[in-house]
Amino acid sequence: MSKIENKRVLVTGGAGFIGSNLIGTLLRQNNQVTCLDNFSTGKRENISEFLTNPAFRLIEGDIRDINTCLEATNGVEIVLHQAALGSVPRSIKDPITTNEVNTSGFLNILVASRDNGVTRMVYAASSSTYGDSKEMPKIEERIGNPLSPYAVTKYVNELYASVFASTYKMQLVGLRYFNVFGPKQDPHGAYAAVIPLFIKNLMSGVSPVINGDGNYSRDFTYIANVIQANQLAAMVDNPEAINTVYNIACGARTTLNELVEILRNLLSVYNSEIANVEIIHGPERLGDIPHSLASVDKARQLLNYNPTHQLKEGLTEAIGWYWENLK
Repeated sequence: MSKIENKRVLVTGGAGFIGSNLIGTLLRQNNQVTCLDNFSTGKRENISEFLTNPAFRLIEGDIRDINTCLEATNGVEIVLHQAALGSVPRSIKDPITTNEVNTSGFLNILVASRDNGVTRMVYAASSSTYGDSKEMPKIEERIGNPLSPYAVTKYVNELYASVFASTYKMQLVGLRYFNVFGPKQDPHGAYAAVIPLFIKNLMSGVSPVINGDGNYSRDFTYIANVIQANQLAAMVDNPEAINTVYNIACGARTTLNELVEILRNLLSVYNSEIANVEIIHGPERLGDIPHSLASVDKARQLLNYNPTHQLKEGLTEAIGWYWENLK
């Protein structure tokens, strides 16, 4: 697998779940890493282990400020852009801030990368871009209408990237993540993702609440697969593989009902009483896509992407981390 080694790399949103996992890998591979984060959703504890590493630099700042983006991209060869305000419900509640961060902030990083001669920028796109498309599996070239302000912003990112690639001859690769999970993903707060939230609840003996009847399905993707994809996208030298977008997933679909059963079984190894925790069903959530399943053929063919972790392997690793860190 292609790895990022001995490079100067900027990770925006580096104190977040995905960003901090990327940074850990990059530092182990002898890169000079700059982390840009304003800690609105990122956690200081996610990067605390890196602070004494001479190859690590932290810039506490906001991608909505162009001067901060120019400072962060100065002298950088590769940008891995993870900074964003995630969560469909958050975007429905506050579309203005979601747009400012995800659209204007993305544009600032694009301009700063252009002005500072960044070689390659890989950015976090989203499966939410498929919107109301009922096609399964999802194919990169065919999308529907967005169902939330968040989805709009992530699609606009792709449009901006396409324009900047053609107008300014930049090298840009978008990765449409499908429901990423793993160590360091925050289980707390109103907008916690479903896997860490369910793990936290089950560990505490609290009944998880499934939105709807539990038959909505997702292509859950372990963080190791996302790290692999970022590295491949950053280092690929095939012109056909650059200035496009890819699904990053496993190509397998799991319902929420199935997910919670797998979690109960895996957690029962640590505490047998967890198997008896009751599951509650609540109302469907506004803006949710009913089903999400990715075709990863394009990423396999052009990036040589090959998921190392399917759902159960990923959940087993993640649960081990949460059991050590949430007790």
